[in-house]
Amino acid sequence: MTERSTRVECGPDGRPLGRDPELASLMSAYQDAVVRSTYLDPVTTELVRLRCARPHDCRICQTLRLADAADLGLDTDMASKVDHYEQSDLAERHKIALRIVDAFIWLPTGITDDLVEQAHEHFTDAELAELLFDITKWSTQKIHVVLGTDGADRLPVGSDGVSYFRFDESGRATGFSATMPD
Repeated sequence: MTERSTRVECGPDGRPLGRDPELASLMSAYQDAVVRSTYLDPVTTELVRLRCARPHDCRICQTLRLADAADLGLDTDMASKVDHYEQSDLAERHKIALRIVDAFIWLPTGITDDLVEQAHEHFTDAELAELLFDITKWSTQKIHVVLGTDGADRLPVGSDGVSYFRFDESGRATGFSATMPD
C-alpha cells in the first residue's frame, strides 16, 4: 500500500475539520443505507469491496475484512484473488461481479451487451442493483484517499495485517478486531 500523509487538518477522530455537517450527514446516510441492503451475499459484497479498494488505493479498505464474509469462508487466499480474478478459481458469479466493478470504475462502456447478459444469468435484478450501489458506496472512499485520511493506523490488525469488522443494523461499521470476532 502507498504511504501518504494527511493533506487536511483532522480532529482527534481522524476526520477532516471544517466539513459541511449537512453534506457529511447526507453522505453517511447514503452509505449506511447501501450497506443495509441484503440482496447480495456477504462474500460477493466483500469481493466487490476489495476490488474497489485496489484502483482507489484505499489503505483502510485494503486492511479491513468483512467478518460476515469470513464466516462464510472468505479467507486471505480468496481475498487475494481479486487482483487476478480472471485467472483464479473464483466462482463465475464472482468473476462477473468483478468485471462489472472494473468496467464501472475504469470504463463504463466496458459494460457490454455480453457482460449484461452474463450478469442476468447469474444475478437477479435486485442483486444487480445492489451490486451497482455497492460500487458507488465503496467508491466514496476516494474522498479519503485524496485527503490522505484513509490511513489504517487506528485499526487493530493481526499478524496478517487485517482488521475484521461488521455492520450493525443501522449500517455503521463496528467491532473492529485483529482476530475474527465471534
